Amino acid sequence: MPRKKYTVEFKTKVILSILQGDKEFNEICAEYNLNPSMVRKWKQDFLQNAHLAFGATAERKNAQRKEDDLKKRNDQMLKTIGQLTLERDFLQDCFRQVGEVLPKLPDFDPKG
Repeated sequence: MPRKKYTVEFKTKVILSILQGDKEFNEICAEYNLNPSMVRKWKQDFLQNAHLAFGATAERKNAQRKEDDLKKRNDQMLKTIGQLTLERDFLQDCFRQVGEVLPKLPDFDPKG
């Protein structure tokens, strides 16, 4: 018989009901038809990793800050590219109007 998989949400619900103390440990295990030793392991894991709940928020904020900075930098680069494109087109038009040959631009290799 294959082992039953329990979701993180279910495990959290069970452990929080135990920690609230409204019902006895064995009563909760019986209510959900769970092995008490397995639930003790869940509780131990939960308590050992509780500090991660607050660290994850800080990590998410840091990642969001980095993402926002990258978006700003990307927007600035796109703005600069747009400005340079306008300037190039203007200069090309000026050369054409005076009948000059357009200067040959070096090939651009984005890989360096």
